[in-house]
Amino acid sequence: MFSNKRTLITGISGFVGSQLAKYLLDNGNEVFGLLRRRADGSTPKNLANERIYDQIHVIEGDILDISNIGSALEVAKPDIVFHLAAQSFIPSSFENPLAILMTNSLGTANLLESIRLKNLDPIVVFAGSSEEYGLAFSSQLQYSRALKKYGCIVPSPARMPELPISEENPLRPQSPYAISKVQGDYLMRGYHNIYGLKAIVSRSFNTEGAGRGSMFVTSVIANQVMRLKLGESNKILIGNVNALRDWSHIDDIVRGYCLLAEKGDAGEVYNQGSIRTNAVLSYILLTLQNAGWDVEKIETMNETDRKTVLDPLQRKDGEIFGLRFEKTKVDELLLTDELEFALEDKGIWVYTDKGKIPIEFDPGKFRPAEVPILLSDTRKIQQLGFKVTHKLEDIIKDQLNFYLKPSERI
Repeated sequence: MFSNKRTLITGISGFVGSQLAKYLLDNGNEVFGLLRRRADGSTPKNLANERIYDQIHVIEGDILDISNIGSALEVAKPDIVFHLAAQSFIPSSFENPLAILMTNSLGTANLLESIRLKNLDPIVVFAGSSEEYGLAFSSQLQYSRALKKYGCIVPSPARMPELPISEENPLRPQSPYAISKVQGDYLMRGYHNIYGLKAIVSRSFNTEGAGRGSMFVTSVIANQVMRLKLGESNKILIGNVNALRDWSHIDDIVRGYCLLAEKGDAGEVYNQGSIRTNAVLSYILLTLQNAGWDVEKIETMNETDRKTVLDPLQRKDGEIFGLRFEKTKVDELLLTDELEFALEDKGIWVYTDKGKIPIEFDPGKFRPAEVPILLSDTRKIQQLGFKVTHKLEDIIKDQLNFYLKPSERI
């Protein structure tokens, strides 16, 4: 890990930005952060939680104002820029796509153009996203369903399955947020190829941990389970439980960003992920288990076409997509197309040693265009020395501990 570097973080008050700042400070670096002016003058929550606000150099400015970016670069004179500033909540991108595109796409262009115009030469690490890949197909059945829904898939699969997802996978973004990240991705590589900027793209898969925004699915789950635990609620309300995601611990992703800044090649793209995939439903059940419930069985609420899984958290270690990773019985059934839950199922009863817990499906939480599965191939960044150090349940335990605080539960 490098030290004594001048670093600039856009989006420093975010979940990842604040923890990246702390990691950089702990390793002896000087940290500047671009921060929008707050009307009430308060310290951003994430920076307050990390207790680092007084240790960083705050530069007030807006990523959408190129003059602000230019001023920030003049003040920071950075050796490394970590470009994390973005609107990243995918559901809101469907409702207000222009706001997402302006911040994420134009903001990235402003940063790169400022660097070019000022003739600066920092390393720039861009926070891309696994959402850029969008539709990556695990089976012919999944591909057929997508064709039926969308009419055409461009580009069509060159191999089946398309998993795990490497940097060579086609990009089929499924949300305005994902589209904005594809634009930023190409801007970074374009400015490297055309102007010689030292731009590096990280496509990080889902980044989770204590303090993750309360609207993101893992935090929604941990929050609701802790409210159940403390008698503040009597059910879990959720959207699509079939979605399979590659969830990484924030500490692993932060180390990955720094590794790319230190050893990554300019102009290149690197995946960051955990090399495993687990269903939203498994995340719920594992969170219940870690909160003290012994999960015995699950059963859909719709009695006319009932689906039942006994011992749904039974661990499965068989190889799939050429990989071995920690997964549950539910994960395996979903991955092999033997199980799928639909809105018509209404919800799922979770039978535990302490009684039944209802998981109700909320139609409003289903996306108009879904990404069925994300599973990373991270061999490229592993060649730089990257290793995954946290398990899925490490994330769950950290989130449950975070929501022990009454001030965090909603």
